[in-house]
Amino acid sequence: MRFRIVVAGTSLGGFHALKTVLYGLPKDFLLPVVLVQHRSFEESELFAPLLAAYVSLPVVEIDDKQEIKAGQIFVGPSNYHVLIDGNHLALSTEGPVSQARPSIDVLFESAAETFREGVLGVLLTGMTRDGAAGLKRIKECGGFTVVQDPLSVEGRSMPDGTIDFANADKVLPLEKIAAFLVDLSVGQRLKA
Repeated sequence: MRFRIVVAGTSLGGFHALKTVLYGLPKDFLLPVVLVQHRSFEESELFAPLLAAYVSLPVVEIDDKQEIKAGQIFVGPSNYHVLIDGNHLALSTEGPVSQARPSIDVLFESAAETFREGVLGVLLTGMTRDGAAGLKRIKECGGFTVVQDPLSVEGRSMPDGTIDFANADKVLPLEKIAAFLVDLSVGQRLKA
């Protein structure tokens, strides 16, 4: 299995979850990471710089039509959907999906359609159903799906409602997700 991109989504408790996962990625992690988190418009300008303080990879807030580059973390701005368009990221102000903009489903579904089996989808903590349909689509297109263990989350609704619905490939405690992504990215065997 050869992965080309990691897409991640989160909501309530997401900053802590993201910094924990991304902190565990080494500076030579080659896959691009594209993420969205439900948050208010006022928090947008601070989010990427705050996250960058905890990780070794470059963190950038997405600009429309930005090229996807290996070894970088791309953060979706608040109030915009993030879509994968070939080897670029696109921003959209279409209406909310699952009462959210950015919508995790929108990101996940566009990644699945573009990169098919090359997608690693990660759904973390949150209190909505956003992300369930997108993670299911990643799985249907041959990608690999990881969900944070509901016992290690601040918001259980998102992971609880997704594990069975999307037939998640792996359910892991927060602290083990980064190491698992590293293992997958370097082509090691999937651990039982």
